[in-house]
Amino acid sequence: MNWPPVRWAVAFAGAVLCALAVGLPTAVIPNPLFTRAVPTQWWNYPVLVLTAVLGGALLATYVRRGGPDEVAGPDDPAAEDRRPGRLGAVGGVLTFFAVGCPVCNKLVLLLLGTSGALTLWQPLQPLLAVASVVLLAIATVRRLAGEAACPVRGAGA
Repeated sequence: MNWPPVRWAVAFAGAVLCALAVGLPTAVIPNPLFTRAVPTQWWNYPVLVLTAVLGGALLATYVRRGGPDEVAGPDDPAAEDRRPGRLGAVGGVLTFFAVGCPVCNKLVLLLLGTSGALTLWQPLQPLLAVASVVLLAIATVRRLAGEAACPVRGAGA
């Protein structure tokens, strides 16, 4: 990737913020504000890292490079091809549910109760983790592919 330094900085900062936004409230990153009733699983750490890296890269794709010939207007049909939809946002939310403590999630407890959270929800969490990483990867690849394949020329070009 031939990104300017500002994009790399946004990718790094976005990755750190994403890791903190998901890791602190789910207590995957130990902290004094949040605790877990169920221990963190081994796979929570790689999922958090992948989410952070993909989230940072996805965020960085929204930073313009600065050239006037790369700015797409809102009515430009090529601009639509570069939008990943809401896949990135859905992937981030799924990560939160995937790595979170199954009995600490109030919504899950309300719907399934404690025993349901442990017997039904907890076995589904690795599948949610895979789905979240896949959605974030698809969103990031779509943004990067559209950027590399089809730079949009301004109206004066």
